[in-house]
Amino acid sequence: MKKKKEIIDSENEQKVEMESQESVEKEVNAEATELETLKLENQELNDKYIRKVAEFENYRKNMLKQQSELIKNGGERVFIDMLPLIDDFERALKAIEKTEETAALSEGVELIYNKFMTFLNKNGVKEIPTENVEFDTDFHEAVTTFPAPSEDMKNKIIDCVSKGYTMNEKVIRYAKVVVGQ
Repeated sequence: MKKKKEIIDSENEQKVEMESQESVEKEVNAEATELETLKLENQELNDKYIRKVAEFENYRKNMLKQQSELIKNGGERVFIDMLPLIDDFERALKAIEKTEETAALSEGVELIYNKFMTFLNKNGVKEIPTENVEFDTDFHEAVTTFPAPSEDMKNKIIDCVSKGYTMNEKVIRYAKVVVGQ
């Protein structure tokens, strides 16, 4: 009986050992499969990352190209709009040579001036007001001071020596003025 028991114990041990080996093999296979899955996932993510970096680089290059084109040709529209004004000035110069009548000449130059001022306003350039206005260092540059003719004219602009202009709310030339003191 002892031998039978030993044989049964030995068979049981072999079964346990085989089950243990099968279990270990299953775990190793599962880990290998998981490792392969993770490697594939890593490759996919790496590929996506490289593509996104390339897309961003292309986007950046396109934006730089567009910006340089805009800077290069941005003023083109302004000069195209100025061409009719140049034509009008040339016509006025030819008219000056042919005519002795100053009233018509004056009227023609005034029309060109008004057309030019309309063009400037259309492009965001506006004149800085100076007539009966309080002196403001954000818009005006005092060339000199002069005694104010009346008390209410103190620290107000008496005369404008040179007009000032803003473009899109930014001062591009300060108005040079005489201030009452």
